[in-house]
Amino acid sequence: MEKVTAGRKELGDFAPKFAELNDDVLFGEVWSRETELSARDRSIVTVTALMASGILDGSLKFHLENAKKHGVTRTEIGEILTHAAFYAGWPKAWAAFRYAKEIWSE
Repeated sequence: MEKVTAGRKELGDFAPKFAELNDDVLFGEVWSRETELSARDRSIVTVTALMASGILDGSLKFHLENAKKHGVTRTEIGEILTHAAFYAGWPKAWAAFRYAKEIWSE
């Protein structure tokens, strides 16, 4: 996975410790543990968690794009979001599908 610097770009001056933890710990250390869980599987878990939590903004879009980049297919994301809809909520799934449709249409 390429080095993530979004934390420093967006919040580095305002919240430097948060930016450091985002870039170095979350995306640096946690996401790099691919022998324990692949980036593809982490992407699926993250998309599902964001949707379930109602985080239906650019964060979800970023992680859907990341899921596609890590090999999640259009058919798989459709199945993942449909399955999660029954546990996380139908309206949340609709919002996630709007992003997914856009991303997998590219």
